[in-house]
Amino acid sequence: MTQPKIHQITVPTPYAVGDVHCYLYVNDTVTLFDAGVKTEEAWNAFQEQLKEIGLNKEDIKQIVLTHHHPDHTGLIGHFDHVDAIYGHPIVDLWLKQDDHYFKHYMNFFNKLYNQFGVPHQFRQIDKTVQNAFKFQGEGRLTHTLLEGDDIPGLPSMSVIESKGHAQSHLSFYDRHNGNLIAGDHLLKHISSNPILEAPLMGESERPKSLIAYRESMQKMDQYAIDTVFPGHGETFKFNSKLIAHRLKRQEERAEHVLNYLKENESTPFEVCQYLFPKHYEKQFGLTMSEAIGQLDYLEEQGRVQPHFDGEVLKYTPCKTFSI
Repeated sequence: MTQPKIHQITVPTPYAVGDVHCYLYVNDTVTLFDAGVKTEEAWNAFQEQLKEIGLNKEDIKQIVLTHHHPDHTGLIGHFDHVDAIYGHPIVDLWLKQDDHYFKHYMNFFNKLYNQFGVPHQFRQIDKTVQNAFKFQGEGRLTHTLLEGDDIPGLPSMSVIESKGHAQSHLSFYDRHNGNLIAGDHLLKHISSNPILEAPLMGESERPKSLIAYRESMQKMDQYAIDTVFPGHGETFKFNSKLIAHRLKRQEERAEHVLNYLKENESTPFEVCQYLFPKHYEKQFGLTMSEAIGQLDYLEEQGRVQPHFDGEVLKYTPCKTFSI
């Protein structure tokens, strides 16, 4: 088997996270993993780096997307010549901007924020969705991927569902050389945010993003990963100690939340304010997702219990763990 060559292409984004990486996997088929963000600056940077590699955009025959976030899908419209675009089924809902799904999505969050005690000035889910549409790619997947599926032209690549940061998140492990195309699932410098999402239409229970993220992190130890190619930051060698460290930090934060709840019966919004007093106003979606993740984790552990006070949900420690 010919050893594939992997090239990193880095493009700027309008987001606080900074630059995002795309990867070209070059063997018999040239595959692009992720597609940056939809800005002129990103497209210019992509073309310049592609030229330095000695390729043209027409050389790219297929695109594989790690997840639906706009900084990973934005440039797919420039590749209308490709044979295939692959990704998780949820990615397709975002790319085609499915009206029914997004009515459901916004209705869900409006109801959820009522229960979470979120003041009206922070209920900007419609603006969040429209901002995503502004920078994401438009189109359709030609093929969907789930764990265990094969990708034509990449015979040694395993598809791994790695939910948490996004319910659509997939990672891609090359059994031949140990490379992991990790998207935003594994980053060297920071733990990814498990993002709060609506359930799919027909499902009643929302995804528990932090719980899913922990399970996906633990799953990585099942693979002989050598080098991690992340969506942001430095490429790095995999070490299972990183997984253990990230899980421990999450558990420490959950303990911090539990200690607060022992003294303060609180809504999820109040927990968010407590955890992120300096950041929740400017980064509400991320901070609220983190607060809910900690509450979900503590509830799964049997350490807190939610109850309704009128229409608002409040959390208290379970009696076993009360003072």
